Amino acid sequence: MPHPPSTYIGRFAPSPSGALHFGSLVAAVGSYLQAKSQQGKWLVRIEDIDPPREIAGASEDILLTLKAYGLIWDDDVIYQSQQSIHYEKVLIKLHQQKLSYACTCTRKLIKQQGGLYLGNCRDKSLTNNDNALRINVSKLAQPITHFYDHLHGDIQLDAQQADEDFIIKRKDGLYAYNLAVSIDDINQGITEIVRGADLLPTTGKQISLYQLLGKQPPSYIHLPLAVTEPGFKLSKQNHALAIDKQKPIATLLKALSFLGHEVPESVDKRSCTTILEWAIQHWQLANVPKQTEIQI
Repeated sequence: MPHPPSTYIGRFAPSPSGALHFGSLVAAVGSYLQAKSQQGKWLVRIEDIDPPREIAGASEDILLTLKAYGLIWDDDVIYQSQQSIHYEKVLIKLHQQKLSYACTCTRKLIKQQGGLYLGNCRDKSLTNNDNALRINVSKLAQPITHFYDHLHGDIQLDAQQADEDFIIKRKDGLYAYNLAVSIDDINQGITEIVRGADLLPTTGKQISLYQLLGKQPPSYIHLPLAVTEPGFKLSKQNHALAIDKQKPIATLLKALSFLGHEVPESVDKRSCTTILEWAIQHWQLANVPKQTEIQI
């Protein structure tokens, strides 16, 4: 008897600042298997809201790579660069409810004050023109100092950072990551976010936005990062090598092993599809290492 459709909706949301590397693949595979093992949907979103960091052709290359690894998404790909109307609607709502404000403080000034923004512009009623916009965290019933992660358990966040009014739109007019990702996840109905542990510190800010917008936050799973040495993750900024689209099977098996799922000899390993079929059937979050990074 077939399983009933699940209400689970997960996603993989790469930025087109370069080709997919092994660390990206781990996040893609983990989020895919967590969704598919629960008969849920798996969506792909391209987070292209920072043009200076983007590489021409990277979005198309990322999608081709996912297909080569058998990671097929369930709905149209969403591009953040096409979501401005949704971000602006939320910014207007936050402004009207006095949940945000304009700020003229520079990075240099904030650094001089110890590195944390101290709310200097909160009560100045500055114009939004040519200024950054910050969320007013003081409007929360209480700051987000911890949250539950379904892999790591209770995560304690830096109390000082939890009180910080963070930027939601930059002075140059670009939307901040925390704003865009939260609105996209709300609009796409994401029920669980599976991503790398490097994003643990941003989660409190995103939960803050959910609460100020009156929305229920999703659940969270932060997978271990692939690092070359302690503290040095594989990343596009560190020029991590692109994964091979032509011979994906060995790298897919390596990603599954990294996530605590060794594929037995009896499984047909001639295609990514058969490997992923086995992985969906045998995926157990309990088998994923409860670490924030693993050296490869």
